[in-house]
Amino acid sequence: MYKSPIKSLFIASTFLLGINSISAQDGLVNSLKINASEKSKESFKFTEIIDLANTSIKNQGSSGTCWSYCTNSYLESEMIRLGKQPVELSQIYSARNVYIEKGKNYVRMHGAVTLGDGGALHDVINMYAKYGALPQELYTGLNYGTSKNKFAEMGALMEGVLAATVKNPNGELTPNWEKAYTAVIDSYLGQVPESFNYKGKNYTPHTFAKEVVGINPADYIEISSFTDSPYYAKSMLMVPDNWSFDLIYNVQLNDMTNIIDNALKNGFTVAWASDVSEKSFSWKNGVAYVPAKNIDDMTAAEKENMFNGPKPELEITPELRQKAFDNYQTTDDHAMHIVGLAKDQTGKEYYVVKNSWGTTNDYKGYLYVSKNYVKYKTTAFMVNKAGIPADIAKKLGV
Repeated sequence: MYKSPIKSLFIASTFLLGINSISAQDGLVNSLKINASEKSKESFKFTEIIDLANTSIKNQGSSGTCWSYCTNSYLESEMIRLGKQPVELSQIYSARNVYIEKGKNYVRMHGAVTLGDGGALHDVINMYAKYGALPQELYTGLNYGTSKNKFAEMGALMEGVLAATVKNPNGELTPNWEKAYTAVIDSYLGQVPESFNYKGKNYTPHTFAKEVVGINPADYIEISSFTDSPYYAKSMLMVPDNWSFDLIYNVQLNDMTNIIDNALKNGFTVAWASDVSEKSFSWKNGVAYVPAKNIDDMTAAEKENMFNGPKPELEITPELRQKAFDNYQTTDDHAMHIVGLAKDQTGKEYYVVKNSWGTTNDYKGYLYVSKNYVKYKTTAFMVNKAGIPADIAKKLGV
């Protein structure tokens, strides 16, 4: 696959500068604007096969918090599946708690671990279990005069506090650095209420999570597919934003889409983390696939028409997928929410994906992503254990 200069810049800024994942996210969104074809929507004829309930499209603004928007959207759909009235959950509350824990981890590791704005799907579940949840209307995180997230200034100050702490100018750390670090975050995002009233009843974040949201964190697992780890066992998710060093389940390539298909058919949506910094991913047109022909070998006309109707796709193998991951052609760019299944006019199936970049594309915030793209570019996905096929669940021991 084509490796663009933007991808190289994205990798460098994320790996080497840490906190600049905010600007890297903005750069990613802007770079994808050129991945578009005229009359794309007229050329695709999508038919919905599965359409699972989900809440409204959000916009993460200038922040690298896609992982929180994605996974909270996922939990909102889980509430619907469980027969509950969905609550729009505070994405920034999850992010705020991750920033706190990530800062502690950064200091313990003497700064030798990823910082930045990024995170992983499991972060939301882990923070839910430790800190509970808040409704979005109560904790917007907009405590600094903007109508959308704009985290660069906050991020720079967070990094400054942690860098000074790691330098350890006193020769021995005191507990006060945590207070200073937390104060920076809360001055921008707002202090967390110890208790609050929601629809006439008082809650804490923990009781709100238990009584209103009502999901069990132990029900959710992350899955991926790599050839360098044993199948049907846990392995380390080797991406920079796995700052907590969580383990995920490793399955064979086709099992990824088999699990997602089974989950959707049984009413479970899926949280999905993937590489999107590809020429064959069009946010504007709302389509992603894996061209059979190398983009460098395409004619100008072929490039111009990349998203005008269904095209042949490259056959994805475990070796091809692993190679792309190992040589940085597949990077952990973005997280989104798989909410359905559709087919085009040729019968090829695509996942219906909910994004967190607003409603400015051809499908008002949604995309159609081919199964081959998911096989090739997924870094991890999260699913309720009850959505996994019985034979695979047995192999995984869940």
